[in-house]
Amino acid sequence: MGSSTIDAAAHEAAAVVSRVAACVEYRGTAYRGWQRQQPGVRSVQEEVEKALGRVANHPVNLHCAGRTDAGVHASYQIIHWETNAIREPLNWVHGANANLPSDISLCWAKVMPEDFHARFSAMARRYRYVIYNDPIRPAHLANEVTWNYRPLDLERMQLAAQPLVGEHDFTSYRALACQAKSPVKRVHHLKLQRFGQFIVLDIRANAFLHHMVRNIAGVLMQIGCGERPVEWAGEVLSAANRSKGGLTAPAYGLYLVDVTYPERFILPERYMGPHFLSALNQPD
Repeated sequence: MGSSTIDAAAHEAAAVVSRVAACVEYRGTAYRGWQRQQPGVRSVQEEVEKALGRVANHPVNLHCAGRTDAGVHASYQIIHWETNAIREPLNWVHGANANLPSDISLCWAKVMPEDFHARFSAMARRYRYVIYNDPIRPAHLANEVTWNYRPLDLERMQLAAQPLVGEHDFTSYRALACQAKSPVKRVHHLKLQRFGQFIVLDIRANAFLHHMVRNIAGVLMQIGCGERPVEWAGEVLSAANRSKGGLTAPAYGLYLVDVTYPERFILPERYMGPHFLSALNQPD
C-alpha cells in the first residue's frame, strides 16, 4: 500500500465522528446552573466542556438532559457530544475527572447511535427534593439540603400531593419567566418519605417546567407545617395562576437523580442520589 493511500485512510478515519454519552454528577452550589453563561460566570456546562475538550484535543459542545438552575445539584445528568477523537470509555471518565473541579464528576461514558440525543430522546426525568426537618439548623450539608425548623406532618403532605399526579396544567407551579410552550405535563409519581430528620420529595414526570419541583415543594411544606389545608395543593393546581401558589422553595435542596430513555439505548445504571441518603439507594 502506497504512502498516499495510507494517508488517505488515516484522514478518513480521523474524520469519522462518534456520538458519546456520559453521566455527570455535581454539587451546583458554586455555579449559575448547568447552562453556559457569559464570560466570568461559572456554569457546570463550561467546566465539563473544558475538561472533555482537553481529553478530545478539540473543542467540545455538550447537550444535556435537563438544564438545572443555579444552586441545583445532579447525580444523574446525562450529556452527549460529538467527537472524532478515539478514546476508550474509561479514558473519557478518568481524563475528564483529572481536569474537573472537585464538585463535578463524570461517572461513565459510552459511544451511542447517531439518533441518540440527551435531551430529545429522554422519556422522563426524576428529581428529589431533600428537606432537613429539625428545630436546629444543620452544621453539615450546607447548601445541599433545605432546612425547615417547623415540624412537618408527612401524612398531610402525602395527601396533599395526590391531586398533582397525572396529566395537568401546571401553570400555578411554573415560574413566571418559564418559556415552555405548554404548561401541561404528566407526573408519573410524587412520593414523600421520611428518613430520620430528612423528608424526601421524589417526583418523576415526562418533563418539568421552570421551578416546578421547587414550587410544589414550597406548597407542600406550607401544608405540612399547618399554614394551609391539605386541599390547597389541588386548589392551586386548578387555579392555573402562579399568583395563587406558594413560595418557591430554595434551589439547594433539589437533585436531578434519573433520566429515562428507550431500552434500546442501554445506558449504564447508577444508584439513586444524593449520596448521603444511603437508604434511598435501595431498589424501589
